[in-house]
Amino acid sequence: MAEKADFITGKVAIVTGSGAGIGKAIAEYLFAAGATVVLNSRSESSVAVASALDPTGKRAVAFRSDVATDAGCRELAQKTVEAFGRIDILINNAGKNHPVAHTDLEGVTEEALRGVFEINTFGTFYMCRAAMPHLKASGQGNIINVTSVAGIRPGGSSMPYSMSKAATNHLTLMLAKSFGPEVRVNSVAPGLTDTPMMKDPRHDAKKVCAPVR
Repeated sequence: MAEKADFITGKVAIVTGSGAGIGKAIAEYLFAAGATVVLNSRSESSVAVASALDPTGKRAVAFRSDVATDAGCRELAQKTVEAFGRIDILINNAGKNHPVAHTDLEGVTEEALRGVFEINTFGTFYMCRAAMPHLKASGQGNIINVTSVAGIRPGGSSMPYSMSKAATNHLTLMLAKSFGPEVRVNSVAPGLTDTPMMKDPRHDAKKVCAPVR
């Protein structure tokens, strides 16, 4: 359990993709550290997490919104401001995967390629853009993009996933250069993590997650 932290207590944080896995853990940590947390997912999963954190809805709520779209991201930012008056922290964690062997180029359909980028890269950009005015107004705005080691070195569950995470890493650098230090922008790049996404039967870590040599 996290202890209260002065730089988190009283802040309003959005955590996308927080119905399970890494996003859920981040939301739980921020709440325990004293933040008001807005959870998000396209399903009802984040609603259950928010209710478990705070049944009163005073410091933890869930808003369903499609953060793969510009409209969905603007809606999420607006709902957060309407409910809590500000946005101080944005955690872009929502992600999509399409496990396929790196050598199976024909296994990457146009739909799959676009779908992965729409969530992992475009959605991150849209969410940063929607929240940026409020993060600047905060005076202590902070963005953390959850990427992957697959975006740093040639590995990962598929080429679309690795490509999208590499693009998001560079987006992070561009945002930090353009808006820091007024708004801090960083990324974290996890490796293999025991989350529901890893339970996908197509996700054979030995075959599709080994680094390309």
